[in-house]
Amino acid sequence: MSFDQIVVLLVIVGALVLFATEWLSIDLVGILILVSLTATGVISAEEGLSGFSNPAAITVAFMFVLSYSLLKTGSLQRIGPYLGPIFKKNFNLGILIMMVFIGLVSAFINNTPIVAMFIPVMVSVGNLSGYSPSKLLIPLSYASIFGGMCTMIGTSTNMLVSGIAVESGMEAFPLFLSAPIGLVFVVVGAVYIFLFGKKLLPDRFSTGDLSQKFGMRDYITEIEVMAESEFVGQRIMDSILATELNIDVIEVRRPHANFTLPAGDFAIQVGDKLKIRCDVEKIKALRDRLKVNFNTDAVRLNENEIQSGDTSILELIITSGSEFEGKSLREMDFRRRYRAVPLAILHHEKVVHEDLHDVELNAGDVILTEIKTHRMINLKRQEMGQRSPFIVLSEQGIIDFNRKKFLTVLGVIVGVVMISAFNILSIPIATLIGTVVLVLSKTITMNEVHESIEWKIIFLLAGALSLGIAMTNSGLADIIANGLTGYLNDYGPVVILSGLYLITSLMTEVMSNNAAAALLAPIAITTADKLELSPYPFLIAVMVAASASFMTPIGYQTNTMVYSAGQYKFGDFFRVGVWLNLLFWVLATLLIPWFYPF
Repeated sequence: MSFDQIVVLLVIVGALVLFATEWLSIDLVGILILVSLTATGVISAEEGLSGFSNPAAITVAFMFVLSYSLLKTGSLQRIGPYLGPIFKKNFNLGILIMMVFIGLVSAFINNTPIVAMFIPVMVSVGNLSGYSPSKLLIPLSYASIFGGMCTMIGTSTNMLVSGIAVESGMEAFPLFLSAPIGLVFVVVGAVYIFLFGKKLLPDRFSTGDLSQKFGMRDYITEIEVMAESEFVGQRIMDSILATELNIDVIEVRRPHANFTLPAGDFAIQVGDKLKIRCDVEKIKALRDRLKVNFNTDAVRLNENEIQSGDTSILELIITSGSEFEGKSLREMDFRRRYRAVPLAILHHEKVVHEDLHDVELNAGDVILTEIKTHRMINLKRQEMGQRSPFIVLSEQGIIDFNRKKFLTVLGVIVGVVMISAFNILSIPIATLIGTVVLVLSKTITMNEVHESIEWKIIFLLAGALSLGIAMTNSGLADIIANGLTGYLNDYGPVVILSGLYLITSLMTEVMSNNAAAALLAPIAITTADKLELSPYPFLIAVMVAASASFMTPIGYQTNTMVYSAGQYKFGDFFRVGVWLNLLFWVLATLLIPWFYPF
């Protein structure tokens, strides 16, 4: 192997490890890929930076803007009240209608914010119809994946593969190139969940049952401050409660006044009754030292009793790419920033009650928190951004439907689709024009344009595109393609295509779907060239397989988002998704050569 090939291979191995372990954020991995390949001379600086100007990256960036604009109108939330009665009458019919609707929308709008918007909607639908969220949220995630396969703008993975094709000298993919196989997957996937979902999906307790879900019975209590207590007259922040015991004060009750979520400089007085979050057993052991009376029956966690008159109980799901990801609540100054008290954290399938402010948060973690009600509006507005740190699970109805803006956004999206479909203009130019129209019509502002773009994905795409160029330029793609064709050539191109699909599908279960596509797309192009066949069927196989992540909660962002919200375990995804993966593999092997001849 040449020096360049060894470098590219080492970069691939390093990237695979980093993607699988999530030691570094995906955008940083993308930058490291780009820097490593340019610094070693495997690709030129122009080639390394070309990913930022690639039509794929430009299209993905402006599709984030169009997606945000639609969600901002509040239009998608209006589907919830109509779904509830349907689910109540017929679960299977409700699932089918929901999946078809989400699949249709996801074909033209980025699926990650759609799922973020619909998680609380589907939780509410479940509560109204008597079904636990665990019956509803995996179908929601899967439906968004199905729909994203149908068009080039449905998911960044499709645009990435198209971008790699352009870098290799091919024409950019038409908007509906993947529609034939994508529509088959939408129909088959929805029918699969319709027939078997109710049986395969777990039925766990309702997300609304916070006492059971977070096991709070022994972690909320009320203490009364006695005259001899050492923290009488001290500020909360200076008292032993905060400095040594890491106890959060939720409320201070006095005879003629209550103080909810008091600030750190609030002074404690004799006779104050403090509602606190702590380990009750720990407070019992320190009773004599603290000089307090306590009553573990004072508070029983349910949403009516724990919250005060001007607070709300929320579940906040950490989103992928959130500024909280990889950080602790203490580092993010959570309490002061949001005037909120964390009550528990659902982290890696376990509920954490101790040292909450020091837990390193991951995407999908759920924070149970009590927050000032008037702060809810700001929190919900933050949720609307593409880079929102949270999905607010327990509160709804704050985003009002704006009919005028909805019609404007709908017209723009339809216009973008029509212009692209009839090749009047290229997809990136069409999305750019759509963004300009939305700004000029004052549907969104330029600040919202900047904030709505998920820059982590853009940096990842740039790194992935540079890796594709390096694999081709170094000849590593040739070596891998020769090995693949050498082993499978006697069995024909259908088997080779099937093998590419299977490898991509398995890789995307344990790493970023974009990373899997970036690694396999150059190999698909080189393989087709070796066989003197059309590259389209092989690229389509890689493209749809990279999105077909159903067996794990870590292979696709939307799976990660519903993981904790639905109280799923890792095996739930495997039990439901393994048969779907096998079914799609068989369908892809049979139908891709038919829709896209060799």
